[in-house]
Order: sequence, then structure tokens, then C-alpha cells
Amino acid sequence: MGVRRVAKGVGDFLVETVGEAVAEVLLSLLACALLGALALIAYLNWSFSPRLTLAGAGLLSLALAHGAWSTFRGPGKGRGRRGPAAVTSFAFLLTAATALFLMFYATDCGCL
Repeated sequence: MGVRRVAKGVGDFLVETVGEAVAEVLLSLLACALLGALALIAYLNWSFSPRLTLAGAGLLSLALAHGAWSTFRGPGKGRGRRGPAAVTSFAFLLTAATALFLMFYATDCGCL
């Protein structure tokens, strides 16, 4: 009985270790693909129109700054976020999550 339990424990450990390694490789590949896609979008936008690219980056920065401001400020008087504040807060949180994902996984892929 003891040998079966040990063999099952070792098998479970190996399956978990291999699963974590595969998940790490997949997440790294996804991060590198995302980073490459973002670089390609920036390159194509810049080659199309540098002025429009800078204007779009400025507007995006303003929207993300508003989202950060509305996320970290205190809640209003009994009301939740509505309208543009909710949209910019969501965009800010999505951008922050993407940046953290890229920071943790894209630095390991060797594509930088």
C-alpha cells in the first residue's frame, strides 16, 4: 500500500511540474507575440502618419490619465462611476494588467 501511495504522489508531482512548465512556455510565447504585435502596430501607424500617431498617443495618454485619476480618487457621494469615467477606468486597468503581464513574461522570452 505504501509503494502505491508514493508512486501516485511522485506521478502527481511530475504531472504538476510538467503542466507548470508548459503553461510558463505558453504564457511567454503569448507575451512575445503581444509585444511583437504592439511594435508592429506602432511601426505601421508611424509609417502611415507620424503626426496622427503622436496625436493618437496623446489622446490615449489623456484617457489613461483620466482613468487612473478616476480609479484612485475617492468614491463620489453615493454614486458609482458612470459614463466616461467607467470606460476610462476600465481602459486604465486593462492597460495596467497588460503592462504587468508583459513585464513578467516578455522579459523572459529573449526577444528584447
